Amino acid sequence: MPVSPPETRASLILRLQDAADVVAWDEFTDVYAPVVYRSARRMGLQAADADDCAQEVLSSVARSVSKWLQRDNRGPFRAWLFRIARNTAIDFLTRRKHQPWAEGGDAAAAELGKIEAPPDVSSHFNLEYHREMFLRASEIVRQQVNETNWQAFYRTSVLLESVEEAGHQLGVSTGRVYLARSRVMKRLQQVVQTMEGSAHDKV
Repeated sequence: MPVSPPETRASLILRLQDAADVVAWDEFTDVYAPVVYRSARRMGLQAADADDCAQEVLSSVARSVSKWLQRDNRGPFRAWLFRIARNTAIDFLTRRKHQPWAEGGDAAAAELGKIEAPPDVSSHFNLEYHREMFLRASEIVRQQVNETNWQAFYRTSVLLESVEEAGHQLGVSTGRVYLARSRVMKRLQQVVQTMEGSAHDKV
């Protein structure tokens, strides 16, 4: 059965205000939980902590998304989500680093203040988001094109095989490989745009 494109994120974010909207929250979790998890791992969390971090981020969004939507200066949703994810991951890092210490104390406070997210974590968060969008779009597009066209795209764009090698393996001309790759890439872009919606990350 064909996979339907996810609801546009602008309308999806509005629906997150309803904690009982299981469909909206499942959609949101499917997209963002892996992004937060991989970003937390990059910041140094162990697998179990990164998983707990992702759950805490989702809980934070559930508690505060309504207030965020009411703000006039709220900015892009993904930037807001990134700040929550970064601060939550740092909190996990500080808990782990200072767990043997007694609570309180000037030394502990000073050390806690030194912990910061890696400078490239924001760009990595965006990279993980786009990777997740590509994976989800791929699931949709692969069911919409024939296997030869998909393999022509996948071999040359993902596996980085040469057009000549891909054509040889698939038994088609290089021209067919170029055309198939172009069509699949265009369709992927269209699906991603549909998934993200025309609001460009804003509600």
